[in-house]
Amino acid sequence: MRALVIGGTGPTGHYIVNGLRERGHRVTILHTGRHELEEIPDDVEHVHTDPFDVDKVDAALGARRFDVCVAMYGRLRRLAEYFAGRTGQFLSVGGVPAYRGYMNPELMEPAGMPVPIPEDLPLVRDPGHDEKGYRIVRTEEAVFEHIPRATHFRYPQVYGAYQPLPREWCVVRRILDGRSRIIVPEDGLTLQHMGYAENLAHALLLAVDRPEAAAGQIYNCADEEVPTLRQAIERIAEALDARLEIVSMPWSLAVPARPLIAQRLTTHRVLDLTKLKSQLGYRDPVPAREALARTARWLRDHPPAPGGPEEMTLQDAFDYPAEDRLIQAWESALSSVPEIPFEPEPGLTLGYSGPGGRPRGQERFDP
Repeated sequence: MRALVIGGTGPTGHYIVNGLRERGHRVTILHTGRHELEEIPDDVEHVHTDPFDVDKVDAALGARRFDVCVAMYGRLRRLAEYFAGRTGQFLSVGGVPAYRGYMNPELMEPAGMPVPIPEDLPLVRDPGHDEKGYRIVRTEEAVFEHIPRATHFRYPQVYGAYQPLPREWCVVRRILDGRSRIIVPEDGLTLQHMGYAENLAHALLLAVDRPEAAAGQIYNCADEEVPTLRQAIERIAEALDARLEIVSMPWSLAVPARPLIAQRLTTHRVLDLTKLKSQLGYRDPVPAREALARTARWLRDHPPAPGGPEEMTLQDAFDYPAEDRLIQAWESALSSVPEIPFEPEPGLTLGYSGPGGRPRGQERFDP
């Protein structure tokens, strides 16, 4: 069995390449050659060309055919057209911005995506709403137009080693720089589905294992667990033996936290994984809490260059003096709020039985 991976040197690439090898495939990766990873063994063939230029791809591959083709990089619409009839199984990777409202939550009424987001949710049909999402949808349609039995995966933001947009660096760098406090909006309770690189690769490889079940399907793909922003920060700090005090502010004031939210509102973005789990049997190989810890330690050991491409992409200023002034102003404002008595004082409802809830009706409890 021969397999072609287009890309292969990004965060998920080496997991997919090695997963195909473990399944007995002879693997070729087609990429520009600008990046090489030590995780990819010497027995993997490298074809260096431009995946965005199908004429160059044709010149590099000629009449070769493959049993499996995984398209993770390049001009996917043209690649699907080119590989139609040249591969037994075609798997492609796109993104969750295909969903209407994912990048523009104010399109929904009320604002924000439904929780969870199923695969049959309306897609972006108007480029004026989100041009990137519109292009993603058109690309998905082109894939199935040329290869009706293709399998397509909608990835969320990926985390792990080699990520060019490492959201976790916003937390890790502050820890390495000796910061003891971090600003988050709305107590850090936002849920944003992400996918650890090894987990996303595992999901795609399940489709290789079950080609008939996966043929013609689109799958949401992400970790099973969705930690809140606060939980993610606390897990990263724990992995680095550090403590970060969470300073909660309203979203309108929490300007330094914008790169951690990466949208206009703090509404949730949670994917429905039912189809992936029921049809392909997906379960996380690496639990999200462990994946966050691994990512934090990797970033500590491989820190992005200050002001380099990763930080430019994140758009995090790391302006600590400004953050300190904002925290000081916020705490000063809070201290000026007078205590307002309520008669009677609102409670947590009589259905709440946790700490501070309704007292027991009898002193003695018989189990």
